[in-house]
Amino acid sequence: ATGFIVDAARGIILTNRHVVKTGPITAEAVFLNREELQVQPLYRDPVHDFGFFRFDPKGLKHLAVNEVPLAPEGAAVGVEIRVVGNDSGEKVSILAGTLARLDRDAPVYSSKGYNDFNCFYLQAASGTKGGSSGSPVIDIEGRAIGLNAGGKTKSASAYFLPLDPVVRALRIIQGGWAPSAPPAAPRVPRGDLQATFLFKGYEEVRRLGLDEGTEGAVRQATGSENHGMLVVEGVVPGSPAEGALRPGDVLVKADGEILTHFWSLEQLCDGRVGQEVALELCRGGERVEARVRVQDLHAVTPDRFLEVAGASVHALSYQQARNLRLPCGRVYVAEPGYMLSNARIPKYSIIVSVGGQAISELADFEAALRGLQHGEKAKVEYVLGHEKHRTRYAILKMDRRWYGPPLTWARDDAAGVFHPSVSGGGGEAGA
Repeated sequence: ATGFIVDAARGIILTNRHVVKTGPITAEAVFLNREELQVQPLYRDPVHDFGFFRFDPKGLKHLAVNEVPLAPEGAAVGVEIRVVGNDSGEKVSILAGTLARLDRDAPVYSSKGYNDFNCFYLQAASGTKGGSSGSPVIDIEGRAIGLNAGGKTKSASAYFLPLDPVVRALRIIQGGWAPSAPPAAPRVPRGDLQATFLFKGYEEVRRLGLDEGTEGAVRQATGSENHGMLVVEGVVPGSPAEGALRPGDVLVKADGEILTHFWSLEQLCDGRVGQEVALELCRGGERVEARVRVQDLHAVTPDRFLEVAGASVHALSYQQARNLRLPCGRVYVAEPGYMLSNARIPKYSIIVSVGGQAISELADFEAALRGLQHGEKAKVEYVLGHEKHRTRYAILKMDRRWYGPPLTWARDDAAGVFHPSVSGGGGEAGA
C-alpha cells in the first residue's frame, strides 16, 4: 500500500480506509530514503475510503519532512495526472493518465465487505493495481487532487476518491491538535440518513415520476452542468430513515433547498448530527415530505469487539448492515475461531439467541457467555445474511481452559491501539 504526508508538523499520513482498517493493526512506514518508522492509526472515515496514520516527525533522522498540498478544486475533466505510489509492490512507480470522469458511481468491491457509497468518484485510465492504494493523484502543479482507491483488474480504469471530505476531516483534526502537543483523539462529526442514494440522469428520474415543473425548477437552480438528481437505492432496517424513505424516491429538497449532489447532502448531515432534516421527495409522481433524524455515523461503526476462544464478535456495522439488509448493532461473527467453528457457526453469522436468551446486542452475548461454565453446552440460534429469514441452530460448548476468559478490546484513538479488558470484569487484562 501507499500513503503520503499531508501534515509534516504533526506527522499525518493520508491513505485509504481499507489500509488503516477499523480493527487492530500494526503498521510501519518506509520512507524514500528507506528509513522505517512505526505508524499508528489516527482516523478512519466511517463511510469513505480514506484514513490517516500518524508518526513522530522527530523520528526521521536523515530526511526532511515535506507535505503534499491537497487541492480538491483542481480535479477537472481533461487534467493530466500522475499517480505516484508502490504500484504492484514496486517502490515509487509513476503512472500517467487523464481525468475522464468526475461523476462515476462509487465502485463496488464486495457483497460481504467494505464498499464506499453516497459519493462520486473520479476516473482515469491510469492502470493502477495492488500497492497503489492510498497513492496521491498529482496534477502538474504538484498538488494532490484525488486519492487512489481501486480499479478494474481487467481494464486500465482506476478510481480516485475526491478530496473534499478528506480536507474537511484533516482541518478538524488539525484544529483540535496543537503540533507541539501529544496526539488527541479526533472528533470529526459525521452524520448520515442511513440510506443509500444513487445519482440518476433526468431521463431516468422522469421515469420514476418526476414532473416537468419540478425538473425545470431543479435545472434552473443547479445550472447546465448538473445532469440528474439523487434517488434512494435502499434504507437500512431499523434506521431513522426506515418508513420515511423508500427505494425509488427522488430527492428534491433538503431543509427547503434544492439538493442534487452527494457532497451537499453530506455537508448538511455532518452539521446536523442528532437533529432532524426536512426532506421533499417525489414518490411515483406524488410529492412527499418527510423528517428524518441524522444518525451519528461513529455510533454505528464498532470501536470494540469481543474475543472469545479464538473468535472475534462485534456489533453489526453500518457497512455490513447495508450488505445484509439488517439493523445495525446485531451480534456479528467476524471470525468464528475455535469454539464457534466447532459448533459449526460460520463467519458472517448473526447470533439470535444463546441458551434461550435473546441476543440483540453485544452486551447480551457477553452476559450469556458469562453464565456458561467450562464445558457447559448451550443451544445457539443464528442466521446467515443471505438467508436471514431462516433460523439455524447449533450446540455451543463453552471453552474456558485453553483460551482463558473472554476479552473485550476497545479502541483508543489517541494512542492508536486497542486495549483489552476481561469481559464483564471492568479491568485491564494482564500480560
